[in-house]
Amino acid sequence: MPPKKLHRPAAKTQRRAAGAFPQASWDDLRLFLRCAEHGSFRKAAREAALDSATMIRRISRLEDLMGQRLFLRAAEGLELTEEGSRILRDVLAMEEASLSIARQSRMADQSVRGLVRVAITEGLGTYWVLPRLLEFQKANRYLTIDLQVTMGQVDVGRLQADISIQFMRPSRPDLRLVQLGYLHIYPFASEGYRRLYGLPKDREELKSHRLVQHAPLLEEGAYERMLGLDSLEGVVGVRTNAASAALYAIERDAGIGFLPNYALALGADVAPVDIGVKKRFDIWMTYHADIRNSKRHVIVIDWLRRIFDPKRFPCFGGEFVHPRDLVRSMAETAAINYGGGFLAAGTTARRVLGGAPIDEDI
Repeated sequence: MPPKKLHRPAAKTQRRAAGAFPQASWDDLRLFLRCAEHGSFRKAAREAALDSATMIRRISRLEDLMGQRLFLRAAEGLELTEEGSRILRDVLAMEEASLSIARQSRMADQSVRGLVRVAITEGLGTYWVLPRLLEFQKANRYLTIDLQVTMGQVDVGRLQADISIQFMRPSRPDLRLVQLGYLHIYPFASEGYRRLYGLPKDREELKSHRLVQHAPLLEEGAYERMLGLDSLEGVVGVRTNAASAALYAIERDAGIGFLPNYALALGADVAPVDIGVKKRFDIWMTYHADIRNSKRHVIVIDWLRRIFDPKRFPCFGGEFVHPRDLVRSMAETAAINYGGGFLAAGTTARRVLGGAPIDEDI
């Protein structure tokens, strides 16, 4: 059964002159590329900061210019036609050529000055990279580091950033990929929460406590699996997509939440909750191969590798280290980070609470 067509004016289906393709707007071709990637006018429009009606109109204009229908419109999404698939290959080649030119122009200045854009997850960017960036900047005064903190996927291949540090491993074969280390997260609570409600001794007791949920950090359903619950209703009191907001809520006695295992070592005014639960994420750094031809980018890449080196900072090693042990082994790190969060500035947490052994991942 043929796909159901959307109700819109049909594109002209007669092939225009061979010169039509060069007349196409590059902006419209890029929108065509986004639609092909997402299989949806709505999703492509959101990425391009357009409304859906404008996106449909731009693609229709492109189809009219080409004299070919590029997409089959169906209720379940967009499907490339044979002609659309052929044009897609050409547009991808055009995009790669334009990106290569842009990269080469950015690399032309070989002095150690200029802009380097680093995209990184919020927690790592704010609480780990930024305190060290302040010292790095003093030694490299003519470099400007544009630190973009985001939990979304950033495509360095399309120059959305020069360097990306994220938890999901990219799949593009033209990108350089470096595993910097691992992020271990662990449940924590404030001293105020402990005084008010006590702390659970195991996961069963955790069901009767309040949780602070950092939504992007753990995948959908992770908390339910951890607690053996069908729903988190009545358990999660605060849910946020920001690491800083999650830390603030935990420090202000809102509930128990997951933080990096180095939270104590950085001076956060929280205590570990030992209930036998932890989680590990891979930390990936990606950049385009052409970046290695730029002195300023090489300096930043090498610096990022140093500040995530597990030999210097055991919190990023493959093996989990308990937060209380990191306080002792990372004393120098606590001096660099003035404090872990909004309430922890100027404090050094030495308080630890005993509990169950750590033996199980989420």
